[in-house]
Amino acid sequence: MATITRRRTVGQISGESIVIEAAWMYYHDGLNQTEIAETLHVSRATVVNYLQEARSKGFIRISLAPEIFTGHQLAQDLRERFNLKAAHVVPAGNLSEEEVLLRVARGAAEWLPSLLNPGDRLGVAWGRTVYEVAEALEERKIKDIIVSQLVGSMATPYGFTAEICSAHMAQNLGAKCINLHAPAVLSDPLLAKRLRNEPIIKSQLEALSHCNKAIFAAGSCTPQSHIVGSGLVSVKDLDWYVERGATGVLCGRFIDAKGKPILGKLDDRMIGISLDKLQGLDIGLLVADGEDKVSPMLAAIAGGYVTHVVTSDKTARQMIESVK
Repeated sequence: MATITRRRTVGQISGESIVIEAAWMYYHDGLNQTEIAETLHVSRATVVNYLQEARSKGFIRISLAPEIFTGHQLAQDLRERFNLKAAHVVPAGNLSEEEVLLRVARGAAEWLPSLLNPGDRLGVAWGRTVYEVAEALEERKIKDIIVSQLVGSMATPYGFTAEICSAHMAQNLGAKCINLHAPAVLSDPLLAKRLRNEPIIKSQLEALSHCNKAIFAAGSCTPQSHIVGSGLVSVKDLDWYVERGATGVLCGRFIDAKGKPILGKLDDRMIGISLDKLQGLDIGLLVADGEDKVSPMLAAIAGGYVTHVVTSDKTARQMIESVK
């Protein structure tokens, strides 16, 4: 499906207008490149250049209907096996891990608007995957949407912060944004408690209680995971949680294979949504991919946090195979 803004000039068509005219003929009128060349009195190679220029300048927005990815057999198998409301499965092909991640994020970005309704309160987590979803989301306004940042800010090796994820998501949805103006984790639990009781932070945390939908990723429990790279926990802290059954990370909180929270010293020092508030939502959209994410994804599903999933066909098969 392509969306094109068409502009016509009076008399001779030139410059940007002829690029748009060529794009319109190709995508809307269904003419091939030779027919367009004959109509515009240019060479076929020139038409190819026009179409390439239209794409590079953002005149063309091509997207595939979400139903393609939610209605095929593998998506249905994933939905039925894990009792989900819906699953969106994109093809991985022979792409690299990085390329598949971007494809999964784009799939989530194209699906998300259809899952939202006027008046929704959307909680947004953070991390590389959620950031890529926010960046891939095309601008469209949904009336009376409020986006809330689910976890406080922290350092990241990717060059963005938690508030960027929620702010960009809100901007592209035409929504009001409520950010958490506090670190995700502090060194002193008493300081964290005082900060949570500060009027501004308290009101921002209270807003999370009103979220009826949320989008998040599932993190792994390895020394290479984002939770370690961001400085949220040390390798020593990670080992402590793993020894007690930690299987995955959800919004900075550790969960076991059944999705139950593993409480530790980190929880007293954190500023962000508690896991109980992620259960029972109208939509809990999990966006994740990769072999190392299979166990965390299954744990999040088992804990009742997930109603919808976006992943690749490769990861979907691994999820199904792992529980046979």
